[in-house]
Amino acid sequence: MNTPANGVPRRVLVTGGAGFLGSHLCERLVAAGHEVLCVDNFYTGQRANIAHLQRHPNFELLRHDVTFPLYVEVDEIYNLACPASPRHYQHDPVQTVKTSVHGAINMLGLAKRVGARILQASTSEVYGDPVEHPQPERYWGHVNPIGPRACYDEGKRCAETLFFDYRRQHGLRVKVARIFNTYGPRMRPDDGRVVSNFVVQALRGEPLTVYGDGAQTRSFCYVDDLVEALVRFMETPDDCAGPLNLGNPAECSMRELAEKIILLTGSRSRLTYRPLPANDPARRCPDIGQANEALGWQPRVELDAGLQRTIAYFAERSC
Repeated sequence: MNTPANGVPRRVLVTGGAGFLGSHLCERLVAAGHEVLCVDNFYTGQRANIAHLQRHPNFELLRHDVTFPLYVEVDEIYNLACPASPRHYQHDPVQTVKTSVHGAINMLGLAKRVGARILQASTSEVYGDPVEHPQPERYWGHVNPIGPRACYDEGKRCAETLFFDYRRQHGLRVKVARIFNTYGPRMRPDDGRVVSNFVVQALRGEPLTVYGDGAQTRSFCYVDDLVEALVRFMETPDDCAGPLNLGNPAECSMRELAEKIILLTGSRSRLTYRPLPANDPARRCPDIGQANEALGWQPRVELDAGLQRTIAYFAERSC
């Protein structure tokens, strides 16, 4: 067994551990010498993402829905369980809210019972369609509470409320990470997120679907960089609760991203334009000054390099 950096192996629960981000986190924690309990109901997670870990003696998989209580003994909890792409979270919006809110209550209750540290995977969506740019943690957001994206936006905002109320009321050791757009291998080809959409369409020689005029921006963080930030955040002192923005501050328009992916894939695809979905943010970019100061962290993987790795992953699967 590998020895953790601090010499103390821990029992770590990762909810949503068979998902895109969760599987990379499980892999990192197992490699660091920790015992990992991966919990997933496979609504969007995939067994293939963690198949290579299932023979490892430090890895355990449990099929479970976090909207129901869970009784296990753990030292740390990473609460990542929730569909994260608009296509998936809008498919069953009521269940999305339940996963965010009931899931947070159940995981916080578990943390309280066993005295575990707990990290919440929140999202840049708590900022809505921001009027302040880039978005610092002190910004409260501009969110439509009854729109088609509200099940995710408001579900995550409520989860943040619960985390900080449990901290104030019960003294829980909590961490809240606001995750901006993350991409990389193990994204689902059908998840509806822009990087996977563009890569799959380019590899198939299909038109790349750009919504609106393509001028809206996002900031893309490669998955390895994001996992590094989550692990560092969990290791910080208890008074470092966040929320912390985690993402890459390099801003890119959707049209620029599409053209870049066409170039990197060598595709003959062209762009096709469709109406912008309701409440789609015009700009999204994190201010990561606090994460840089608290974690000594900043993204290292440039967009072209991360896209090449992502393209290779999808190309190997004949997308």
